[in-house]
Amino acid sequence: MSTYSQRVADNILPFSVSCTLPEAFKEWYFTDNIEDHVIANEECELCNQEQLRYHFEIKNRHTNHHLWVGSSCILRFKVQVFENGTLLNVEDASKKLDKLKKKMRQDSCVNSLKKLASQESNSILANALEFYLKNKYLTPRQAFVVFWRLSTNKVDHCPSFFKVSLKKDKYKNDLREMPLERVHMIWPALSSSQRKLARKYGHTTPESK
Repeated sequence: MSTYSQRVADNILPFSVSCTLPEAFKEWYFTDNIEDHVIANEECELCNQEQLRYHFEIKNRHTNHHLWVGSSCILRFKVQVFENGTLLNVEDASKKLDKLKKKMRQDSCVNSLKKLASQESNSILANALEFYLKNKYLTPRQAFVVFWRLSTNKVDHCPSFFKVSLKKDKYKNDLREMPLERVHMIWPALSSSQRKLARKYGHTTPESK
């Protein structure tokens, strides 16, 4: 059985100019090309780790060969990551990769919402989605509809994808009059100040599960 280091060496050295791993990795960089396979069933072409959902393309600047790998390998082997032509350190590279994964996940979620709205002929959901895409936030009532449909259909999502606005008095009134179970549904998306306001309106903090 090949060791981890041997698998990595076998996968990258044949496509590199250098003959040792530390030197070979200096030839590779992240191209900014990414792919979300939605289902975690892909493999890292560098370390052979299975069940990857996200692929990141790295390329050798000398041989022009490319590999689709997991973000952990980019960080572990210090594959070069750039931002506007500037080489990032490991910490900033990690932040960039995390941000890209979050965006891919959010894009996938929005696409699932579009499909749901079309399949269900749900005008409320469709209008909420159109409003979000235009304004980059949801009203409390819209947020409930969106989170309800996402949860019911088991669509992968994170509440922080969708910001809730309470800037208008109408939105505040909607939150004040909203049934508690609906407030709890959108609670994870509320900011700390918005949660404080919700408690002021008499809503309780959801119990931790």
